[in-house]
Amino acid sequence: MNKKELIEKISNNTGKNKSDVKDVVEMAIDLMIDELKHGNPVRLVGFGQFEVKKRASREGRNPQTGAKITIPATVTPTFVAGKTLKDEVKGRV
Repeated sequence: MNKKELIEKISNNTGKNKSDVKDVVEMAIDLMIDELKHGNPVRLVGFGQFEVKKRASREGRNPQTGAKITIPATVTPTFVAGKTLKDEVKGRV
């Protein structure tokens, strides 16, 4: 499912027009991105948690030349599924 399909399903299930649903979905995404940019986790109880993880710098190799390179430290967003989501996907609930 992509964002467009999500908006359509929410619109169909709630009876709200697609434009309003799209605005709410995009605002929710923007707010989550803003929190993550500031290093704050986003917890959606039962669904999961988005957070930013730091990756340390490390040594690597250039695949074309084989020369050693240093891969710089970086941050990356991650998602950890909540128990309810895991159980639903596994069919336990």
